[in-house]
Amino acid sequence: MTTASAHLAGNFAPVTRELTAHDLPVTGAIPPELTGWYVRNGPNPHEAASAHWFFGDGMVHGVRLEGGRATSYRNRWVRTSVFTHGAPMRDEEGRRDLAAGRANTHVVRHAGRTFALVESSFPYELDFRPGQELGTVGPHDFGGRLDTPMTAHPKTCPDTGELHFFGYGGLEPPYLTYHRADAAGELTVSRPVDVPAHTMMHDFHLTARHVVFMDLPVVFDRDRAGKPGGGLPYVWDPGYRSRLGVLRRDDPHGEIRWLPIDPCYVFHALNAHDETDADGERIVLHVVRYPHFGASGSGPAAPALWRWTADLTRGTVTEEQLDDRPVEFPRIDDRLAGLAARYGHATVAAGPGIEAVPGELLRYDLLTGSVARHAFGPGRTPSEAAFAPADGRPGGPGWLLMYVHDAATDTSDLVILDADDVGAPPVATVHLPQRVPHGFHGNWLPDC
Repeated sequence: MTTASAHLAGNFAPVTRELTAHDLPVTGAIPPELTGWYVRNGPNPHEAASAHWFFGDGMVHGVRLEGGRATSYRNRWVRTSVFTHGAPMRDEEGRRDLAAGRANTHVVRHAGRTFALVESSFPYELDFRPGQELGTVGPHDFGGRLDTPMTAHPKTCPDTGELHFFGYGGLEPPYLTYHRADAAGELTVSRPVDVPAHTMMHDFHLTARHVVFMDLPVVFDRDRAGKPGGGLPYVWDPGYRSRLGVLRRDDPHGEIRWLPIDPCYVFHALNAHDETDADGERIVLHVVRYPHFGASGSGPAAPALWRWTADLTRGTVTEEQLDDRPVEFPRIDDRLAGLAARYGHATVAAGPGIEAVPGELLRYDLLTGSVARHAFGPGRTPSEAAFAPADGRPGGPGWLLMYVHDAATDTSDLVILDADDVGAPPVATVHLPQRVPHGFHGNWLPDC
């Protein structure tokens, strides 16, 4: 008898149907201020199998909220060239096809376009025309100017509207390139960053004055990449130094200053901001930190929330663990990206093959250190929570939206919590017409 891999079992297993459903049942009351789409991405292999959780075809799940109602649900595979006709990542001469990716990791909006992202390829634009919502427009290369993959975790500056991102990978240097697109969507900056190897760089940091890269010891393994079904082609290399690379935003082609840190791995940054006083200039960064990424590169150890304080005057980084609970998918009110956001949110939930933990959402007060929690109850597992603002004040009131799976009924809901009172019962629970598998990242996409 064959046992399914952990990333293909339970609620990690893919769904096989694309649905459209209208007038969804709701428990509670949806805030009438919420008009738009909540959309989340994740791997959902079309052939119902994949060598690793990260390798499944992208599927976006969206719920439309309008006038206090949940008017529709849609789920759609992202029609990448890999999905439609099995396009290889490289041609017979070894040239990389940057449109050949899974588009399975995130959903972001910039300059009127909505993108499904994965860090190994170009973004894929999604359709939001009436009746076509969540369909695929096609790959986007910024008018032919983008010549690297695009991270799944770009950052939008709340002041300038610029989109900051990077691309990494490749068999030859440069292994890392920093990019910037203006508020109109034009790619204005592309500069190589000199790093000694191709490492797995999933996220980075943005502040009002700086960009910060994380060069960490999870290194590309050519032998593993060349084996059919070899899984994730990266291994933990304790001999590779861990460091932060600091680049001034006002000098995007200038020198990058590298600051050493203890060996670790970070999939996701919560936020970062600048501080300046009589003692000098600092960058404060909050991350979900892993002490290592598996002794053999097979998987991560338990993550926790940490604070790094990079002292730019002295060239040192102070590292401090803030909590010992295993969390992932940290988020803020994105209108405070790069600024001193007081609150951050993170999910307590198990990954594939990791022992189950009670599903919770934590709200961290980064000023006082207090933590509020919402427990979803036995067998109910939350995904990442996206912030939806109630008004135009960054850091003001709002709601947290997330999909929650119920193991007892094998069903999923869209749960809406009051961000200022996460311990209270949900403001509303939207009951979905099918299960939403565990996935990665998403966003609240308001109509205006």
